Amino acid sequence: MPQMAPISWLTLFLIFSITLIVFNTLNYFSFFPYIKKNESDKKINSSPMNWKW
Repeated sequence: MPQMAPISWLTLFLIFSITLIVFNTLNYFSFFPYIKKNESDKKINSSPMNWKW
């Protein structure tokens, strides 16, 4: 029956939306960025800057 079509479209939209939200949250919280800890990155290059105009 064509009269029942909006209910099925609403159900499909809700299922798709819930799946999308769950998939995005799982991908967001399962990502661990690799942070390279290097001693040379902590040092600040403090060489004097002599401007010659």
